[in-house]
Amino acid sequence: MHHIEAYDNKNKPIVDIDNNIVPLVYFNHIKLNKGESYSYLLKDHETIIAVVSGVIDVIVDNEKFSNIGKRLSLWEGKPEGVYAGKESNVSFNAKSDSGAEIYIAGGKIEKKYSPFKIDQNEVQKVQYGSDETKTHRKIYHILGKNGEDRSGRLLVSELFTVGAGGWSGFPPHKHDADRLPKETKFEEVYQFRFNPSNGFGAQFLYPHDESYGPIYHVKDQSTILIDKGYHPSVAAPGYQMYYFTIIVGKTHRSLVQFFQPSHAYQLEVIPGIKDMIKNFK
Repeated sequence: MHHIEAYDNKNKPIVDIDNNIVPLVYFNHIKLNKGESYSYLLKDHETIIAVVSGVIDVIVDNEKFSNIGKRLSLWEGKPEGVYAGKESNVSFNAKSDSGAEIYIAGGKIEKKYSPFKIDQNEVQKVQYGSDETKTHRKIYHILGKNGEDRSGRLLVSELFTVGAGGWSGFPPHKHDADRLPKETKFEEVYQFRFNPSNGFGAQFLYPHDESYGPIYHVKDQSTILIDKGYHPSVAAPGYQMYYFTIIVGKTHRSLVQFFQPSHAYQLEVIPGIKDMIKNFK
């Protein structure tokens, strides 16, 4: 299934290890009440514990990271998180009165790296596009350039459409083959959220220029799995769209996107998009 419709996953993985579409990626969505805890150990995956809302304490092996998370909701301010290497014993508990919501993003890797905290000051903000081109976007890179030399091939971000409605992942691009300097192979998982929560959008997933879809109707907490093809998305007018992005490289850390030739000229039209692309390299 490339589209997993919203459901109560009861803190069990939405994209588990060795998924048949995106075998490099792991994804879990955790919701805890105050005082509740969650623990895991992934043998082959490095992970990011990204705090969507609330405050948590995290222990990775014998190292403790206290008071992670500074926002009440994902629509307010930057996220925070903790990196954990493969084969790490990870546990965390909710400290805030309203509980906590957490995303666990994982990617397969051969080497174990040491854990580290990612606070708001370390999360890089990138904003590009424009209202006129219907491409106005904001990105928070939780694990990007800040992970060079201390993590593997996992990239984790939050992406927002700025304003109400508009396009994302545009011009259409893909990253399903290792053929430098044109492209690198990465698998990808999105989870969408909308503000207000009854919003919706569409996710395109087509393998080549002449394809007609498929196109998926995405709603709040829809999850999309991307193994190949072009994959732009769009939010309906009147709604702000967010998606949590997990990108895992097969052999490279640097993401090189190949833009659909018939639309690539728009790289010269959309303000700031070339600078955005550089941040994934």
